[in-house]
Amino acid sequence: MILTSEKTDMSIFEQLESEVRSYCRSFPTVFEKAKGYKLWDREGREYIDFFAGAGALNYGHNNSRMKEKLIEYLSSDGVIHSLDMATSAKESFLRRFHDVILKPRNLEYKVMFPGPTGTNTVESALKLARKVTGRDTVVSFTRAFHGMTLGSLAVTGNAFKRKGAGIPLTHSVSLPYDQYDEHVDSLTLLERYLEDKGSGMDLPAAVILETVQGEGGINVASSEWLKQVEQICRRHGVLLIVDDVQAGCGRTGTYFSFEPAGIKPDIVCLSKSLSGYGLPFAITLIRPDLDEWGPGEHNGTFRGHNLAFVAATEALNFWETDDFAKEIQRKGEKVRTNLERIAEKHSSQNGEVRGRGLMLGISFPQEGFAEEVCKEAFKRGLIMETAGPDSEVAKLLPPLTIDDEGLEKGLSILDESVEAASRSLL
Repeated sequence: MILTSEKTDMSIFEQLESEVRSYCRSFPTVFEKAKGYKLWDREGREYIDFFAGAGALNYGHNNSRMKEKLIEYLSSDGVIHSLDMATSAKESFLRRFHDVILKPRNLEYKVMFPGPTGTNTVESALKLARKVTGRDTVVSFTRAFHGMTLGSLAVTGNAFKRKGAGIPLTHSVSLPYDQYDEHVDSLTLLERYLEDKGSGMDLPAAVILETVQGEGGINVASSEWLKQVEQICRRHGVLLIVDDVQAGCGRTGTYFSFEPAGIKPDIVCLSKSLSGYGLPFAITLIRPDLDEWGPGEHNGTFRGHNLAFVAATEALNFWETDDFAKEIQRKGEKVRTNLERIAEKHSSQNGEVRGRGLMLGISFPQEGFAEEVCKEAFKRGLIMETAGPDSEVAKLLPPLTIDDEGLEKGLSILDESVEAASRSLL
């Protein structure tokens, strides 16, 4: 247990880095080394990582197999930057991704390489949907988070982040997410809007959603709701986009988070853990008949990140069988059981356990409580963040490769942190 009174010198960041910095305020130390599910700071203090790069490190820090492949590629003077030129690294990734991920799931998609971030893949999806349909409006849902660039912000629900745009965010309509309000049936409302020529809603180009809302508060959509969304889209000729940037790449227990619902989106957005190593990388999966791009019509200087191709190809070895998915689901149940025990133990805080797979959290109604829990956790050597419009959810995103010992240590610290937060806010 850390609980040290030593204060790390953060002055250089305070003097020279923009006020927009965020995570270095939440975790005020200088990190120097990382391996697996652990981080170490400059003073040698050890931390268990239940943050995993906001979901970009599903396979942990510095995975040995991926690191070996990267070093080998660098040592051979392999092409690093190539825009969208053909390279052997890209060829290997495309082949493996098709053979290991798409083909076994009977999914037929063309692979587009936009810029290397989550918001890049979302922007490309929105742009293509509007191009193909000739329509402007995109339907999104309350508490959604799809990125920080203007198109992605327009379909994001968070008021604080939307305000940062500085201009009106248009051509989007937000409806209640599944279970947002027990008195509102959002999908019946959507269908009535689409059928009624007097509703004021133009026929949208697309509906975009997350099957599990990460930044929005670990809100889980039911399979029934997702199927109904897909059916409505099919009936009205509206494209369905699933943003799997955070919930994908195994985070919820299956490679794509939408697999248990049995739906087939028209467009899928992937990033974060796609590279497997924390390297910037994103792809947009497109139903083949929708691939109407002209050459270079959407591009980006860093869409040919060959180091990311190398690491991502190696990461696909985890998915050659169902074993890894089963392990994620087992660990997820273990964490959920422990979170429910913690919530029951501290019942006065009225905590509600949410999530699926290893994308979990506890929602606390008391203002500021979840933030206090995360502060106390950091003091004790556990890194985790909050989620939700009011930062009301203490969110857990441990690496999928974490062992039981690491989970148990981290959960024990979380238990102590909830106890400490309860005392401090009395």
